[in-house]
Amino acid sequence: MSTGLSLVLFPVALGIVMLGLGLTLTVADFRRVVAYPRAVIISLVCQMLVLPAICLGLVLAADLRPELAVGMMLLAASPGGSTASLYSHLFKGNVALNVTLTAINSVLALFTLPLVVNLSVAAFMGSDSSLGLQFDKVIQVFALVLIPIVIGMAVRRRRPEFAARMQRPVKILSVVVLAVVITGAVLGVKDEFAATIGAVGLVALLFNLLSLGIGYAAPRLLRVGHRDSVASSFEIGVHNATLAITIALSPALLDNTDIGMPAAIYGILMFFTAAAFGFVAARRGSAAAEPTRPSATTV
Repeated sequence: MSTGLSLVLFPVALGIVMLGLGLTLTVADFRRVVAYPRAVIISLVCQMLVLPAICLGLVLAADLRPELAVGMMLLAASPGGSTASLYSHLFKGNVALNVTLTAINSVLALFTLPLVVNLSVAAFMGSDSSLGLQFDKVIQVFALVLIPIVIGMAVRRRRPEFAARMQRPVKILSVVVLAVVITGAVLGVKDEFAATIGAVGLVALLFNLLSLGIGYAAPRLLRVGHRDSVASSFEIGVHNATLAITIALSPALLDNTDIGMPAAIYGILMFFTAAAFGFVAARRGSAAAEPTRPSATTV
């Protein structure tokens, strides 16, 4: 797959992912935070504050070159995606909590992601760098994320039966398209990918494992139930790599292949690590034989 074709397909893939998310959402999902206050607050703190700090520590410890460092921070600032809900469904997490977290994270990321990216560019590439997400670029990111979600929510509101039928096919399609597009993009820049994976592959893997682990352990330590903790783990550990790659590669945004490499590597790794984590979590949940009532999430 050529790089030019990848530039066209990444926004399409992102649109499918966000449309699929919109088909699962109603306004009530944004209100559902009151049903899971402890789980939502813990997950958002981990997503917005803890993980970027951990990612920064890994980047500094590995002494990554500037473009890769910015790419890792872009990835850390990206929200979870609908793939997190799919994993949560497969491994008996609280999917309703995933939907709520993804909805809130996607909105918050429209403000936090440009901030993290611009600070990272200034810190690692110099304040005089031409890269960054200025206001007009932030509007484009806003459109990339929000418009497909709004369309999906509108379809859900007007045609709920159709939206319900389409949720599973669109989720599966989004995973397949994501895998195909990331693989195609990697093949299109295979020489750069091979040269980069040695530098950033271990950092991306460690960040992924720490994201999954913290996403589960932090809620459990604060007495959140197993199912909600599984949902939190996938939400925090399965970042929206498509969004990060689209922002990095798009000529209208960052237009830098190197910045997109960490997300491309992460996007491949997370399919396997999330599945492995899910099997472990499912076995743990079965051994604990925990009741399914959500009492642990209330305060």
